[in-house]
Amino acid sequence: MLVIEDSPLDYEMLLATLALQGMPVRAERVETGAELHDALRRQAWDLVISDHRLPGFSSSEALEIVRAQAVAPPFIIVSGAIGEEAAVEAMQRGADDYLIKGRLARLGAAARNAMAASQARRDKARAEERLRLSQEQLRNLSHRLQTLVDEERMAIAREIHDEVGGTLTAVRFDLDGLHRHLDAAPLERLRRAQQGLAQAAEAAQRIMHNLRPPTLDAGLVPALEWQVRQFRERHHLEVRFAASGADTGLQEVAAMTVYRTCQEALTNIAKHAQARSVCVDLHFGGATVSLEVSDDGRGLDPAELHKPGSLGLRGLAERARAAGGGIDISSADGRTTLMLWLPRGRQSGHDA
Repeated sequence: MLVIEDSPLDYEMLLATLALQGMPVRAERVETGAELHDALRRQAWDLVISDHRLPGFSSSEALEIVRAQAVAPPFIIVSGAIGEEAAVEAMQRGADDYLIKGRLARLGAAARNAMAASQARRDKARAEERLRLSQEQLRNLSHRLQTLVDEERMAIAREIHDEVGGTLTAVRFDLDGLHRHLDAAPLERLRRAQQGLAQAAEAAQRIMHNLRPPTLDAGLVPALEWQVRQFRERHHLEVRFAASGADTGLQEVAAMTVYRTCQEALTNIAKHAQARSVCVDLHFGGATVSLEVSDDGRGLDPAELHKPGSLGLRGLAERARAAGGGIDISSADGRTTLMLWLPRGRQSGHDA
């Protein structure tokens, strides 16, 4: 125990009182700020007890010094010169308790309670740090998994383009050549085969666009225009798309994040919203790019965002965070809005 006290007699009285109350302690006495700094630097203390008013020093200054420690010990004021208002202020600033000299019947209990509360604070801080580290590890893992998924998507898209697309093209040429050599009877079967081939080629193109949209190479605006057009034709909904600002200097990670966010938002609207109309607004600011997707559907209960099944939205939030931005989802007055914002020039070690 460290005692800040200018009276040796009062110091001995404190130690004797604690011993009588079942708390024998090893203690050291200091009187000045310099001595306090030195004692705190030399070792860790389980408890600090301070007089309120010392020559050229006070419990307020002592409390400030103690609370500045990386691991601050509990702090109790024992004084005959402190008023109730000053004592309450000291408690608000971090003191654990205060007692009046001459009324030390509860000194032992106060010391035990202060040390127990200090230990609880340390345990809570350690638990919060472990939780923070776990959450950080989970975010890093989520980002890594998303990166691997995107890389695998790109690899599959290239494979479809190079292998499946090339094979379908070769088969189409072969079937076209058969037209000159077939009679009328098998010609109808040939036409059906060509129709099936055209459908397979269209499906391959659609899959490649979903895996890694080549339209992004032409810019984010054309890519979103294509996405909105496909959504409009597939679901027969009224969809308005608008873009403002200059589409220049946008990093790949930001462009892909915007594209995937719009894709997931439109998918959720088709599945759950029961909407009649949708608005997609893209804005390029000086330092940021933002996307807003809103619908006039049945609305969204905030509790739904925390359901185990809402992994798509959670994944979008993690993707946005990894790109240096964020996502906000709100629902009011019969309209649900998803807002994404990202820095335009964010650099990344991975394509997202």
